[in-house]
Amino acid sequence: MNVLIIEDEVKTGKELKRLIEGLDDTIRVVGVLDSVRSAVAWLDTHPAPDLIFSDIQLGDGLSFDVFLRSSSNAPVIFCTAFDEYAIQAFQANSIDYLLKPIDEERLRLSLEKYKKLQRWFDKGVLANVATQLSSGYKRTILVYLREKIIPVKTSEVAYVHAAGGVVTLVSRAGHSYGCQYTMEQLEGMLDPRQYFRANRQFLVNREVIQDVEHYFNRRLYLKVTVQVPEKIIISKVRAGEFLEWMEW
Repeated sequence: MNVLIIEDEVKTGKELKRLIEGLDDTIRVVGVLDSVRSAVAWLDTHPAPDLIFSDIQLGDGLSFDVFLRSSSNAPVIFCTAFDEYAIQAFQANSIDYLLKPIDEERLRLSLEKYKKLQRWFDKGVLANVATQLSSGYKRTILVYLREKIIPVKTSEVAYVHAAGGVVTLVSRAGHSYGCQYTMEQLEGMLDPRQYFRANRQFLVNREVIQDVEHYFNRRLYLKVTVQVPEKIIISKVRAGEFLEWMEW
């Protein structure tokens, strides 16, 4: 069984490799990669591993980007010191979620879980995990307007705006709805291939993006086809990530 490790801490990566190979001598760790960029490049140029162990917070971003930007459908066991990414993890090929420091017994149970699922992978039942799980993003969000509960299709949401503690969904037709969810919750509900978190105030649907202009201090000014309460500005730190996302 070929296993790939994505971990930006050298010591942690070596220890995880030692634990995995020590638990099962049929496992071969084919690589230990330390960034989103290197992992995407490796997955696009090598045969797919049977299983991936991946940290979440890497030096150049979150490892979820690896599975959105590469063609890999290999199952993933996420290893992280944080538990707030659990929902996103299970929307990105994940079959388990281990908290650091990794306990050897817990690791053994994760490998056993993988082996139990293996027959389904072999049959092709889960051969396209990423595609199947992408449908797990919300297709409809319920909003409340006085005594009414209104279903809003996420495909019709032009953008989400947060200001003064109030989160508002605005449809492509220009309708505004107050929302009970936080921006962080909505970010996990909406397909990241379709929606981009431009800044703390905006989540934007790619379908309403008209064009992008260079702005002060190497920032980007995003023009959209619907009215917005304030300019949508992308910081210089996220400008490169945004432009890559636009080309998906």
